[in-house]
Amino acid sequence: MTTAQRKSRLVDAKEAAALCGVSVSTWYTLVASGKTPDSVRLGRSVKWRLDELEEWINAGCPARSAWNALSGRKHRNKG
Repeated sequence: MTTAQRKSRLVDAKEAAALCGVSVSTWYTLVASGKTPDSVRLGRSVKWRLDELEEWINAGCPARSAWNALSGRKHRNKG
């Protein structure tokens, strides 16, 4: 896998949880409480950007609002 492919890779909740060292149940609790980066919806699937998760972990796993402010990202409307 090239660096560009890795950076654009999307991961599911199981992979995101494993990357963070938590269970899938705990991951979804973190998501629901606004403590993870924004997700990407593809139809009925929910994914997270691998590169963003890695950056978020390196930043100390701040809450979503703090992460969006730190990373310069704006809240995305999921609908």
